[in-house]
Amino acid sequence: MNFELSGEDAAFRDEVRAWFADHREQIEHTRAVDWEAGGEAFERYRAWERALFEAGLGAVTWPVEYGGRGASMVQQAILNEEYTLADAPNRINRLGLGLLGPTLMVYGTPEQKARHLPRILACDEIWCQGYSEPNAGSDLASLRTRAVREGDEFVVNGQKIWTSLGRFGDWIFTLVRTDPAAPKHKGITFLLVDMHSPGIEVRPLIQIDGSARFAEVFFTDVRVPVANVVGRVDDGWTVAMALLGFERGGGLYGPALFNRILRDVVELSRREPRGEGVAADDPDVRRRVAQSYIETRVYELTVQRALTRLARGEAPGPEASLNKLYWSEMKVRLDELALDILGPRAELGPGSPQAENDGGWYGDYLYARASTIFAGTSEVQKNIIAQRVLGLPRE
Repeated sequence: MNFELSGEDAAFRDEVRAWFADHREQIEHTRAVDWEAGGEAFERYRAWERALFEAGLGAVTWPVEYGGRGASMVQQAILNEEYTLADAPNRINRLGLGLLGPTLMVYGTPEQKARHLPRILACDEIWCQGYSEPNAGSDLASLRTRAVREGDEFVVNGQKIWTSLGRFGDWIFTLVRTDPAAPKHKGITFLLVDMHSPGIEVRPLIQIDGSARFAEVFFTDVRVPVANVVGRVDDGWTVAMALLGFERGGGLYGPALFNRILRDVVELSRREPRGEGVAADDPDVRRRVAQSYIETRVYELTVQRALTRLARGEAPGPEASLNKLYWSEMKVRLDELALDILGPRAELGPGSPQAENDGGWYGDYLYARASTIFAGTSEVQKNIIAQRVLGLPRE
């Protein structure tokens, strides 16, 4: 593994670090509100996205003609690390940036790329994801949303659930069944749909932590141009799996995030009262903190190995499923440790004067479970690793 940055990469790191320092006031102004509240709060985050876009930092690996820099994956990893260290705001258009954008670059037509990629980077279009259905979650190929072709249009009818960013989306990338007679994984088409089209209804889903990150989306005779098909009609499964690869591999570039969470857990253990001392005096807490340090370090080294391969121009290995499984399970353990350190105080929610971080640890713990489900459950990842990495039989 190569732990040293090249001169070019070091210069890029310094540029990014200086830019974040110059925008400290905007970072704090943006983070002062919750974008999920919508309205003015959401617009603050959109303004932040546009500032990144204008600085060429929205997605540095994207081609220059679409607003990127044509930079290396190593420089994207550097940007992600500096972004986390700067405690910069959450990316509100992450589905467009991390999933649809890379997928369009591989499977999109020139017209689709020119139409959507610059608008994603400038945050003029917010994208949501329409994969899961009431009876098609981990078994995604069981989806039933239908699209019937009429001339140059598809007429779409059906329902999606757990639609990420559904209530904020301007567009949705979704999977529809275009040939019901085809085998299970065939006859599916990857479609781009304007969320403002007649016949679309969005119902937010309130989760256990009180947020509404997801929604139900209903399609009733929604007309979509055939030109909005990504890839080939009836071959959407190929496109869908490529997109999931980008989603699962997204965890490759988050060591700084987990190091920051671990740092916060350690600080919490050193100040949280426990008996006549603090939680850090408890041998079991110390053991679990040490274990968490080992896990985050292993993750960091695994990411470094993957980045070294990419820097050499080599194709990625089986990191996507391995890392997705690792970081999602690790996140659950870190949040569980934080709650155990807090004890009964962990259950205090936002607004309580005794709540730690305004109840943020409890909210993170509740949402951490979702990370073991989205982009393929932990069970699905284990099957992929067993069959495609270890070569074990399917039985």
